[in-house]
Formats: sequence, C-alpha cells, structure tokens
Amino acid sequence: VAIHKYSDKRSEPFCEHFGLCGGCKWQNMGYEHQLFYKEQQVKDQFTRIGHLEVKEWFPILPAPDTTHYRNKLEFTFSNKKWLTIEEIQSGQEFNRNGLGFHIPGAFDKVVDLKECHLQNEPSNRIRQFVKDFTSKNNYSYFDLRVQEGMMRNLIIRNTEKGDVMVIVSFFYEDKPKREALLEALKKEFPEITSLMYVINAKKNDTLYDQDIKCFAGNDFIIENLGGLDFKIGPKSFFQTNSKQAEHLYNKALEFAGISENDIVYDLYSGTGTITNFIAKHAKKVIGVEQIEEAVFAAEENSKLNKITNTLFFTGDTKDVLNPEFFKKHGKPDIIVVDPPRAGLHEKVVKEILNVAPDKFLYISCNPATQARDLALMKDKYEILKVQPVDMFPQTHHVENIALLQLKMND
Repeated sequence: VAIHKYSDKRSEPFCEHFGLCGGCKWQNMGYEHQLFYKEQQVKDQFTRIGHLEVKEWFPILPAPDTTHYRNKLEFTFSNKKWLTIEEIQSGQEFNRNGLGFHIPGAFDKVVDLKECHLQNEPSNRIRQFVKDFTSKNNYSYFDLRVQEGMMRNLIIRNTEKGDVMVIVSFFYEDKPKREALLEALKKEFPEITSLMYVINAKKNDTLYDQDIKCFAGNDFIIENLGGLDFKIGPKSFFQTNSKQAEHLYNKALEFAGISENDIVYDLYSGTGTITNFIAKHAKKVIGVEQIEEAVFAAEENSKLNKITNTLFFTGDTKDVLNPEFFKKHGKPDIIVVDPPRAGLHEKVVKEILNVAPDKFLYISCNPATQARDLALMKDKYEILKVQPVDMFPQTHHVENIALLQLKMND
C-alpha cells in the first residue's frame, strides 16, 4: 500500500510496532481527532440504532494520559515470532521465540515487543528480563497449534499506589526451572509486591478456573480510587485505566445525584468498585454479580474501607432480579448498571421497567448495545444526560454514561 497524500488529521505513530500490533490502531491520528470521532460514534449509535432523544449532550471526557495508562497487560509467549518481509527475504535464520501481543488474524504468532507504551515501568523491564532469562536458559516457548512448550503467558498489573503484581503462566510444571525464573525475578525487581505463578495445562489461556499460587509477597495489590482502597487479586476485574476510572465514577456520581435516603442497586457490580464508591452517599447499596470470587472481593473491599451499608448477591442478574427480590431489599430509588459488552438481557430491562426507579444510570463499554437497550425503555424513561468518556486513548473504544429519569406520567 502506498500513501500519496497524508490526511491533516494524521500524527506520526510513536510506536515502532504500529501496523503489526493490534493494540493502538489510532495512534496515527491526532488525539483531538480521536476524541471527535469517539464522541461522534456515540451520537451516531444513539441516533441510528436507538432513535433516541437526549436532553443534554456533554462533550467527551479526555483521558489524563494518552500513553502508559493501563494498569494491566497480558503478554503471550510463542515459538512463532512474527517475521517481517525483509527478515524472511534475507534468508537468515532467526530465533523464533517471541514475547508480546498476538498478531491480528494470526492467533499462533506474536509481535516480539521491544517497547510497549501502554503501561508504566517496570513493565517493559520485567517483560524484557523474562524474555532474556528464558532465552538464555533454554526455556521452551508455547506452540499454540501443537499445544506444547513451557512458557505460556506473562501478566503484569500495577497501581497508582506503586504496587506491582506479576503472574507467570506455565504450561507444565518443571520445578527447578520455574523456581529459577521466579527467584531471578524476585531478586532483580524488589518493587514487585506480588509474585505469582500458575500451571495452566488447558487449551485456553483463561485463569479464572485455575489455582494461582503466590511465590513471594502478597496475593493481592492495592489501588486507591476516590479515597477508597481496593484489593485486587490475580483474578479480579478492575478498570484498566485507574486515573480515568476515578473521573468516570465521579461523573457518574454527579449525574446520579444520590441522597442519604436513597436505596441504590448496582447491577453487574464486579468487585464492588462502583458500589463502594457511591455507598457513602446513599442509605443502602445492593450489588448483584455473577462471579462468586468478585463478590467475595467486593465484600472484602467494603470491610477494608469500613463501609457497612452495602449488600452483595451472587448470581446472573437476569435470574436474581424479580419482584420478590425488590420487595425484600427495598424498592430502588436509583439503579446503576455497568454490564459487559453484550449489554443487558431483555429480562433485566423488563424487571427494571417493572420496578420503575426514579433514576436509571447506565455505564457502558459498548454504546451500540447501550443504545439498543435504552430504546426498549424510551416509552417510560427520558434520557437527561449523556457523557462519553475516553478510557482507552489510541483505540476506537469509548465508554459512555447515560442518565435516565422516569417520565412524569409514570
């Protein structure tokens, strides 16, 4: 592909892996233009998909950092490092072991990263140390097609407080080699506060059904948002942009206008970040979450912050919500939802419409499914405010907050 004339919206990509790695596809566009198109994306989806009327649109909330903003990255070991056309045509032999991100459209190949601009140090230094140590000492890298090789994944999490968690995933146990690598990591990076490992012999990479063991330090890290501490374990979901997450929750809190007598329901509550964030403003907050470990973490986070007016329930939201549940725990004044990308199940929408809270706050990571869901509610609710939020600079992804009010005649 040859480019004859560059757009005036173009920026010079800052990453040498741009075009190969699928991580930051918009980095060749100026940030002000990224914001424009993300905001337009939300407006288009509300208009085209939902045919929705909005009383007040707020301009997109820019991210405080446009690089090094992620608090979690997962790298893949592969014995099929991606080779450039120049490398292939050179006729030379190359070491094909790579540690980095998957090539889009080629699941078994990875970009062998030299530097990633998504996470603060010591992320790059840890990844490079692991790559050098395992290469020098002849550790086998995973073959995703054949399903063999010792080294599988490397996960690095960090917090604004300075905690660092490293999880090394091995395909099989080789105790001398495993301990040698982990001891070397522990010695080289004293700033690692949680060093963990897992033996994952399954065909997929997910660790939610695996026994993750602590090798050194704690089995958690601590993040602080809005003056509250949140304990993050190896399996915990947590917003991957901590700084912007605090801005997102503050804006959601401002929109909701919660008062001290309000009963609030937080659906898809995860580890209770939003639940605990709003609890100090409400009479009571009920959290509903499907993943049992996330519910345990949510309860622990309430205890950690001495919050006593939260109550969490485990189960699929569509199965938990019913008239008896609302009758037992109190009619909600406000319902807050932050569902997965698939959006709300129709039964959840139906139960929300039946109980008819005065206000409904919908936080979404997928404005298309958000618009679809809100279209089902427009006969009973009006959309007062919409606020797009840029959580992931250099990508097309955009979060969105919508505040709905029960119509007067309802």
